[in-house]
Amino acid sequence: MDIVFNLLTAAVLAGTPLLLGTLGEILTEKSGNLNLGVEGMMFMGAIAGIAGSWFTEQWFSGGGFAAAFVGLITSFLAGCLGALIYAFLTITLRANQNVTGLTLTIFGTGFGNFFGELLGKKAGNFVAVTTETKNAFAGAMNFGPLSKIPVIGQLLFQYNWLVYLSIILAIAMAWFLNKTRTGLNLRAVGESPATADAAGINVTKYKYAATIIGGGICGIAGMYISMVTCSGVWVHNCVNGYGWLAVALVIFSTWSPSRALLCGLIFGGLKILRLYVSIPGVATQIYDMLPYIATILVLIITSIRQSKELAQPKSCGLNYFREDR
Repeated sequence: MDIVFNLLTAAVLAGTPLLLGTLGEILTEKSGNLNLGVEGMMFMGAIAGIAGSWFTEQWFSGGGFAAAFVGLITSFLAGCLGALIYAFLTITLRANQNVTGLTLTIFGTGFGNFFGELLGKKAGNFVAVTTETKNAFAGAMNFGPLSKIPVIGQLLFQYNWLVYLSIILAIAMAWFLNKTRTGLNLRAVGESPATADAAGINVTKYKYAATIIGGGICGIAGMYISMVTCSGVWVHNCVNGYGWLAVALVIFSTWSPSRALLCGLIFGGLKILRLYVSIPGVATQIYDMLPYIATILVLIITSIRQSKELAQPKSCGLNYFREDR
């Protein structure tokens, strides 16, 4: 039973960056933009987060929550920058979305690793935040007596604040897309930008806003990896495929922020399953394949059901040119 509880707890922690990356990409795709540069934006957010926290410590001779707050803002802005590059090329210049997204992945990966190594040389061999800042990111929140409740306390009330931020963000995004006029307008843009344009909705504004904010959320996902998973130490290639898993998780969750909560937990569990469940004779590569196998199965089932509610936005991947409507 202890193994099950430990696996679930580890799955939540491992699934948080996947959930954040998925939410960012869902918001982007709801506008009709297919941004395959999630990996690159996560790399940019990862280095920006650790750099922002480290420089705050150096300049103000202290870390903690101030450094954590700066790291959160810088990672979000770095992700927004990557998404802005993508948005300008695809929305304004109408470049191919698939090629631009793949290019952003290559650019962001190089960006993160280059500045990570550069910052490491400046810090002296490697860059690492103080224990105080690390605890501000990775330390469990204090819920008082709730944390001491048997079983429930361990499963629900012993995580860092980024875990709860991702859950709140998923719930808020689900409400935004389904219950607000702005969210419904965004979904209309993703389904049929020509129809939305004819109805007086500013397609360009919605696409830019959703893509940039979605990129910022992906940046926070990258920061989680560098500050929590890697314990505030810059590790070369630290994102290591999490961005591609997030893209797969968008399909697995059928473009739903609320379902992404459960899917993030499942993918997080599959990601670290080999550390808790060892099957003799099964290679570790087989464990790494499990999330993608699950995605393929869901994609097949979704295609058979042909549900419009569970399908990708119709204009996703297609550039909109007003004069063509």
